[in-house]
Formats: sequence, structure tokens, C-alpha cells
Amino acid sequence: MTGERIAIVGVGQTVHKSKRTDVNTAELCAEAVEAALADAQLTIKDIDCVILGSFEPADGYSGPDKFIIPEIGCVGKAGFEMQNVGTTGAVACAAAFNMAASGLFENVLCVAWQKMDEAAGAFGRGGGGANEYWTGQFPMSPITNFARRTYDYMTRSGCTEEHLAMVRVKQDQCAQRNKYAQLKLGLTVEKVMNDFLLAWPIRRLHMCPTTAGSAAIIVCPEKRAKKVSKKPVWVEDWFTCHQGGALTMAEDPQASTLGYACKKIYKRRGITNPKKEIQAWEVYEPASTAELRWMEEVGVAEDYKAWKLFEQGKVGIEKEIPFNPSGGVTATNPIGATPVVRVVEASLQVRGDAEEHQVPGTINRALATGYGGQGENVVFLLKKTL
Repeated sequence: MTGERIAIVGVGQTVHKSKRTDVNTAELCAEAVEAALADAQLTIKDIDCVILGSFEPADGYSGPDKFIIPEIGCVGKAGFEMQNVGTTGAVACAAAFNMAASGLFENVLCVAWQKMDEAAGAFGRGGGGANEYWTGQFPMSPITNFARRTYDYMTRSGCTEEHLAMVRVKQDQCAQRNKYAQLKLGLTVEKVMNDFLLAWPIRRLHMCPTTAGSAAIIVCPEKRAKKVSKKPVWVEDWFTCHQGGALTMAEDPQASTLGYACKKIYKRRGITNPKKEIQAWEVYEPASTAELRWMEEVGVAEDYKAWKLFEQGKVGIEKEIPFNPSGGVTATNPIGATPVVRVVEASLQVRGDAEEHQVPGTINRALATGYGGQGENVVFLLKKTL
């Protein structure tokens, strides 16, 4: 049986902040849902399936769907909640795509969130309640994970700390143009290189923040999508990969399923030159330093040479390679919602609606990803037309 072709007809996200004391978790989700419904010109009565996603341990409580579902008006509707650490929002999007492609539902809502200012668990103690930066240190934390990856990358490539700082400055320049982004710091290379050291070569400014925020998308099968939206964003392909023949991090610090997942999708879609055939990229990188290796894995740069593109000034919104024009995860990281934010931002690029951080020219294709833990990845390919 062939699945329905599907499209994203509505997107919404909150303004992301380190603390949202003005709302509870359900109200935070309602903000994103209301924005997505308004974008799609639908009401909650039109929704017949809802997928929710949150990394509950990061907020320090369980079962929030019980009070979120009534708040967003979805009592009695089909659906379920998903959790998968960093890729939570990504598998929630994939589930929403599958529900729409099944032909069983006409309007599928996917909403994900994180409200780390209320966190009581280990992730919150790492920085959520105390400050804006993720400074918690525990074995194989994101910090030590990416410190190991980055040191190995530097050893293999010849990249220096200055190049790492260039990446972070580029991300901040993009974030300053994004009205939804959390961190807008006016960074310089010198400021990044002189910042507090967490685990060499990772400095505080290299790490993603702790965030309170939510994001939502609405997905429809083809016939419905064409009725609902004048500019639907077509979901060309998606692929979830948690193994893919990759080595473990213990065997290779660069171990990741991202390259494997991209090759699978590119082969299926006949993409031979992703740098030219994809015009915008929203890739989940919890540390700014990861952007270098992952630019290589998605096919934008040759292996261990991405840092040279920053040295040459070729990466940025109006430059040769518009990578993470939203500012990325180092600017905004509501963990469970972060992959949905990537899909929302990639959709806005395809539609031409990203405002101040819109990539110039026609965006025919955009790629978005979700990342988790020890190298899991979910890849989404979005397209302007069928």
C-alpha cells in the first residue's frame, strides 16, 4: 500500500526564553498550538489526531499530557505522547507524518515542549533553575560528550580554537535576526575564546542554553493540504536512524548516524549534490563545535574541512552556505521541542516566511534534523513543490 503524500500546512512556536514564569507548561504549549492553528487558518475542532512530545526528566515531572490535552482542547481525540531524549520532537514529527500519510486522519497536530525553568531533575540542576547556560557536569553529559568529539575533530582536521569561536559567532549573528531565538549576545571571536572553560575545548558559550519553549506543526494528506493552504510545505522524505551500522562513541568519538541517514534519503530522492540541491539547513547541534562535523556529514563540506569555510567567510544567511540561519540549538534549546523547532524553521525557509533570517532566493528544498544522546538522528527533507 502506498502512503498519502503529505504537507505541513501550519507552524507555530513560542518566543523562547530561559524562564517563562508567566505561564505553566500547558499554557506554554497552548501558545504554540494557537500560533500553528492561526497559521493554518484552522481551529482545534478541525484536528482529529494529536501527537505530543517532551523529554519529561528534563522538567522533573511525569505525565504532563494529562493537563496539557485539556488546555489545548484535545480531549477525546486520537493520538499519543512520545519520549526519546534529544530526538523526542523528531520522532513526534515522524509519528505525525506517519499518521497523516496513513490516510486515517485529515489534520494531525504535533506539539512538543520543554519548560526547564521548573526542572527538578539532573538536567535542571545543571543550569535550568540557576542560570541561562547548561553548565552541569556529570559523566557523559552533553558537555563531556562534545568535548571529546571536538578534541578528536581538532586532532584529525587541524581546526583550532579560533575556528570553533568563528562557528559560535556565526550562529549568534543568525540568532540576532530571529525574533524567536533565546540567546542574542553580540559575540566576537575574542569573547568566545575568553569565556569560561567547561571541559576543554568546550567553553560555556559553545553549549546550548536551558530553555522554556514550545513548537507545533499541523500536517495533512495531499488533498486536504491543497484545500487548507496556499503554500503547503511538502514532506518529501524522513528517516529515523538509531544504529545504521555506525561505530559506538567508545570506538570512535565521531560516531554518528547523521551521515548514514542522509545517504539513505539522498539515494531515495536522487540527490547527488546536496550542497546545490538543498538550499537551507536546520541541523540539531547541542554544541556549536558539532556544526563542523555535521556540515560534512550532511554533504555540505568535505570530511574534516568544514572549518576552512568559516575561515573563508562562506557560511551565513546571505553567504554560500546558509547553515542554521535561525541561530540553531546553541541559541535556543527546549529539548523535547528542539527538533520541532528545526522543522518549523525549515518550513518557514521553504515558504519564504522567515523574515529577518530568511535565506535569499527561492528555497526549493530544506533539510532539518533531530539529534539525541549517543549519535541517534532523524532527518527530514522538506520541499516547496511536489
